[in-house]
Amino acid sequence: MSEDDRTRAMRSPGDGRPLPPRHDGGPLSGGAPAHQRPPVPPAGGAAAPTAKLPATPAAGPGGASAAAGEPPRGSSRVYGRQRSGNGPVRPLRSSKGEPPAAAPPSGPRPPAQGRPKGPGRRPSGRTIAKIVAAVLAVLLVAAVGMFLWIDSRLAGIEGVLEDYEGRPADTSGTNWLLVGSDSRKGLSAAQRRKLATGRSAGQRTDSMMLLHIPEGGDRPTLVSLPRDSAVTVFGKGRNKLNAAYAIGGPRLLAQTVETVTGVHVDHYMEIGFAGFVGIVDAVGGVEIDVRAAVDDPKAGLKLKKGRQVLDGGQALGYVRTRKGGALPDFERTKRQRQFLGAVVKKAASPGVLINPFTSIPLAMSATEAVTVDDGTGAFDMLSLGLAMGDSPVTTVVPFGGSEIAGGGTAVKWDRARATRLFDALKEDKPVPKDILDAS
Repeated sequence: MSEDDRTRAMRSPGDGRPLPPRHDGGPLSGGAPAHQRPPVPPAGGAAAPTAKLPATPAAGPGGASAAAGEPPRGSSRVYGRQRSGNGPVRPLRSSKGEPPAAAPPSGPRPPAQGRPKGPGRRPSGRTIAKIVAAVLAVLLVAAVGMFLWIDSRLAGIEGVLEDYEGRPADTSGTNWLLVGSDSRKGLSAAQRRKLATGRSAGQRTDSMMLLHIPEGGDRPTLVSLPRDSAVTVFGKGRNKLNAAYAIGGPRLLAQTVETVTGVHVDHYMEIGFAGFVGIVDAVGGVEIDVRAAVDDPKAGLKLKKGRQVLDGGQALGYVRTRKGGALPDFERTKRQRQFLGAVVKKAASPGVLINPFTSIPLAMSATEAVTVDDGTGAFDMLSLGLAMGDSPVTTVVPFGGSEIAGGGTAVKWDRARATRLFDALKEDKPVPKDILDAS
């Protein structure tokens, strides 16, 4: 066998089939000339190699060894390991004698141990803090925007609380004069018939209350001023209290209240029939414990005894009716205080203020219905709502007997006890208990 035949036999695959003839040079052969190739050692012997090559594995089943540095034909590599024939898988070795890094397996990569999958990962503390900060910023901007919007919509009456000669001095705490007028402004003819308000063209006060908010943390005090009280109207002589409003409007009424009580009024707020109905309906009605059944066609009201939710129309009839009790006007003031406290407390509740479906209609109804002095703003209205939501102490001006004033019978105040009541408000002190018990 010639040298070329022996070389071809050594290079044959494991099944013994000879390889095709190998060219010994030339531009298309891809190999070196015969005289430039290293000699092939004879069988059974070893020849000194021209270059040190790594050891090759033994000949496969075909009886031939692989060329130096190359895996034998018929072998395969699996993930960086070399297998010859059916032999065991052995790791490849680098020139430094270390196995090379294994190739990554094909297919999906299994999740790392102990690390949750993407969709189930919880947000970090920093992410939660950013979300909370963003929500608070949005709420703050919305609150400030609504505050400014309400302030711009408030209708102020100029000159209601202007100074005048003999006006009582300002004292500790804040005093509000709250007035419910019988104005039909904003009511259609159908609404006037439904609410039984009549068609009176004049405007009178239907209820008057003095609210004192103490400087410290004590409870506010809400005092009803019966509209038929016999008083000296400022600059006009003896008359009923509500005549002051009919004669000179809000300014004369405020001056009269200040002079007969000695209490300096800091803020004035007035609400008409239409506004009253709109506010009650905006908060979804108000729950009231009706102490006695009421049937008053003149007020458009028919109620059973017991706790129940009143809508705007029923609420208006409830505070206007004179039915019930030995002293109808006295019972009327009690119902007015009861209902005012209930409606303001509900309007200031978080469930109403936070919910835009109730807070926005409430703000629109309140700003359309309420009239204030020109020095009162949205911040003052907020303080009023908080005070009324703090369950104020309620009472009425002590009275006893009657007198003729303004062409009719009027309620006469108990001057001694009334003075003690108003002195307590001026001194920013709680009302004496005996006066509260008597009322």
